[in-house]
Order: sequence, then C-alpha cells, then structure tokens
Amino acid sequence: MTDLYVSWSEYHQKIEQLAIKIYQSGWCFNQIVCLAKGGLRVGDILARIYDVPLAILATSSYGGPGNQVRGSITFARDLTMTTANLGSHVLLVDDLVDSGVTLKKSIVWLDRKYGFYIEEVRTAVLWYKDCSVITPDYYVDYLPHNPWIHQPFEPYEQMSPADLASSLSSTTTF
Repeated sequence: MTDLYVSWSEYHQKIEQLAIKIYQSGWCFNQIVCLAKGGLRVGDILARIYDVPLAILATSSYGGPGNQVRGSITFARDLTMTTANLGSHVLLVDDLVDSGVTLKKSIVWLDRKYGFYIEEVRTAVLWYKDCSVITPDYYVDYLPHNPWIHQPFEPYEQMSPADLASSLSSTTTF
C-alpha cells in the first residue's frame, strides 16, 4: 500500500469531477449534509455549485499520531443548518470512505433523527477505498489498494498558531 498525496489543485478538481458525476446521474436533491471535518470543503463547494442548503454533521473517528488511528465514532447531538427543516432528498457528502463505518452509521443517524423529513439519501465522496463496508452512490476515484490519502490541509493538523505566526513573521512584514 503506497500513500496518495493530493495537492490543492487536484483536490478541487476532484470536487468538480464529483459535481459533474452527480449532475450526469440526473438525480435531484434539495439538501446537502456534509460530514465534518473531512466533508466540509466538499459539501461547501457542492452546495455553492448546486445552490442548495448545506447542513453539517460533526463526526469524529480518527485521532492519535498524525490523526491516523481509527477509534470509535462520535456524533454531534444535532445537525447545524440554516433551514427550518431538512430537505427530503439528501446528498450525504464526505471526502472519502475508508472503512465505511462512519458513512454507514451517518445514514442510520440521519434516519433516526430526521427520517420523518427524508424520502431519499444518496452518498458522495471523492475517494472510495476497497476496504469500505459501503459503496457510495457517487465517487470520483476507486482505490483498490486502500492507500493512506495525504490531503492538502494536513499540514494545519500539525501546526499551532505560534508555528504559523513564526513562519509568517520570518517571511512577511506586518
């Protein structure tokens, strides 16, 4: 298993490719729910392209060194959204599906909390790993060798505000 390194440019291209795949499917949805933190950027851009409301479900399942240790899943108590009700056709978005457990349990969580609003949920991710227990409805890349994906925002996970200030003060005059 080799690691996959993704630049900001490649990351945004993947989101655009995902938007096109969803569009070409002909499926109409009226709400995006993104899984935070990984799905925030994907959900935000898709919500802008499709001009539909964005809701956020905060989840957490990774921690430890380099945030590469999978643990138990934690869900927020509720969705964060600016609409009075959740849409009836929901696109559930994340950056990737690794084990698939988070995506699968998120569908159950949505049904338990908001099932009376929802008629259909479909899932969309940039990367779908072979080891996943769930197949997303939409994805850009299928990864049969299950690589660890190094996304362009990872440096921020190892950076403190002091580190940032120090690096900027040595290159920038305020």
